[in-house]
Formats: sequence, structure tokens, C-alpha cells
Amino acid sequence: MFANKTVFVIDDDAELRDSVCALVASMGCHAQSFASGEDFLAIAPPSARGVVVADLRMPGMSGLDLQAKLLQRNRFLPVIILTAYARTPITVRAIQGGAVTVIDKPYHDDILWDAIRDAMEKEEADWTAEQRRREICDRFATLTPDERAVADRILAGSPNKAIAYELRISLRTVEKRRQAVLAKMKAESVAELVGLLIEALNSQCP
Repeated sequence: MFANKTVFVIDDDAELRDSVCALVASMGCHAQSFASGEDFLAIAPPSARGVVVADLRMPGMSGLDLQAKLLQRNRFLPVIILTAYARTPITVRAIQGGAVTVIDKPYHDDILWDAIRDAMEKEEADWTAEQRRREICDRFATLTPDERAVADRILAGSPNKAIAYELRISLRTVEKRRQAVLAKMKAESVAELVGLLIEALNSQCP
């Protein structure tokens, strides 16, 4: 599960960066270190997958600032904050901003590794959910306006005869469009189609 992911270690303390990278390497994962959040944002590709381990206090961009930037860019990289200055407001702000956890320095290897593993699993789940959302939206985008009109009424539970009457089209035309909607959405049943249409609606697909 972790083979295609990287632990991005961001800290102005070179010794700490090396220590975290050594821990990650000992667990069979790839690590990459940066001296600042600015360096990371400038170099890491938008498609990068993995986990960010960032220090709270750094010259320039703080760990919380970096977390906010990642959120603005719609990245799915979970963030773990390391700090020697743990305070309840800081922890609350970090967690509310999407951080997986806040870990006090000096940290215990087992605690940090457990947090990284949990963050990896979260990233995988979030990435999989986003791929499904995009796939459903791509399918939904192939529907013509006429097919969407039928899909809307299927979602509302209207039978074919009612759809035909409301749209002022023949029953045969309704059936053809209904089959087209099923095929384009890759649904094998009306129940599955309704579920996909609800997902498309909740995902605010265009």
C-alpha cells in the first residue's frame, strides 16, 4: 500500500530531518526532506502522494501555514505536526485544519511511525474516494440534456409513463433514454443507477 508514497519531512533542523528519514527508511518507505515549507511547495509535484511530517515552528512558513496552503491546493497529503511547543489552541487549530495528529518533541519512534502509518491509510482512502468521485462525474458528464432530464425523474422515483407524460415524449423514447443513462453510468440495475446519481449529486458534478 505504501510503495507509491513518500514521507515528506519538512523541518529547518537538519538533524531532526535525518532522524525522521532514517526511521521512515527503516520501515521500508521512501522519504524526502526539505528545510522549509516554501522549498517543499516549490519542488513537490501536485500529484505527489504520501504524508507530510512538518515542524510547527520554522523560519518563514510554519507547519500550520503549510497545512493551510496544502488545503488550498486541494492536495490529499495528510499532515503530521511536530512541535516542542505544544499548546491546546495549537493542537485544536491543527486538527481543525485537517492534521492527522500533533506530536510533541522529542518524539518516540513508535508513536511517530504509528501516526505515519495511520496517515498513509487515510491518504489511500481519500485518494480512492476522489478517484471514484471523478469517475462518476466523468460518466455523468456524458449524459445529454435529454438523458439528464430522464435521469432526474428516475431519481425522483417517477415511472416511465409519468416521465413520458411530463416530458411530452413517447414511452419508447423514455425507454431508450433510460437505457442510455444506464449504459453511460455503467449501472446494471435501477437501484445501482439511483445510487450513482445520488453520488453525482452529492459530488456536485457539473
